[in-house]
Amino acid sequence: MKKEPKKNTELQLLNLLKQILPKATDDAKLASKIYSAIESELKAKSRAKAFDTFCTQVALTDLDAASLAEVKEQLAATFGDGDVTIKPNKAEQTLSVEVALPDGSQFTSEIKVNPDAKKEGSDEQEVKLKFIPFPVSLPGDKELVWMMAKRESMSPDEAAIALTKLEEDFWATKAGQKLQKDRVEKCFPEFIARVPGGMLTEVGLKRHYKTPEVLKVLRSNGQTK
Repeated sequence: MKKEPKKNTELQLLNLLKQILPKATDDAKLASKIYSAIESELKAKSRAKAFDTFCTQVALTDLDAASLAEVKEQLAATFGDGDVTIKPNKAEQTLSVEVALPDGSQFTSEIKVNPDAKKEGSDEQEVKLKFIPFPVSLPGDKELVWMMAKRESMSPDEAAIALTKLEEDFWATKAGQKLQKDRVEKCFPEFIARVPGGMLTEVGLKRHYKTPEVLKVLRSNGQTK
C-alpha cells in the first residue's frame, strides 16, 4: 500500500513533462529525448523495486515442480518482455531467480523456502488487493464498456493515465512487438485482451473481462433497452 502514492506521483510527473517540455524548448527531438530518458529511468527503478518486492513477498513453500512453475509464471506475468530463469538449490532450500530485460537490465535474487509462507502472508495479501470498479470505454463507442478495477487509493484520472501509459509500454515490449509482426492490430481492445495481468496490477489496475459489454440503460419502469 505504501508504494501506491509514489507510483501515482511518477505518473503525474510524466504527464506534466509531456505538457511542459514542448513549451520549454522549440526542439521537438530534444524534448522527446529528455522525456524518454526520464521515463526509462523511472521505469527501471520501478521494475527493480517490483522485482525486489516480489522476491521478498512470494510464498515459496517448497521446491516441487508445481511451486517452481507458479513462481516462474508470476515473474513472467509481471515482466512480460523479459527472459525468466530460475534455479532451485535443494541442499540450501533456496531458489535463484533472474530476469533479463530487452534493454539490458538484469535483476537477480534468491528466494528462501518457507513452508509457512502462505499462512503468514495471507492477511497482508488480502489488505493489498483492495480494488474498486473502474469501467472504461472508447470515445467513439461509449456504449461498449470494459469492466476493470483500480486500487481504491487511485483517482479515476490517475487510473486513466496509468492505463494509457501501460498501453504504450505493452506495445513496446517483446510480446507486443511480436503481436504486431503477426498482424495483430495495435488498438485498445487487443491491448486489453492480451496484456498480462501482472503488468496491470503493477500499476494498480485489474481486468475482470477481456471483452467489452454493451451498456444497458434502464427505462423508468425498470426495463432495459
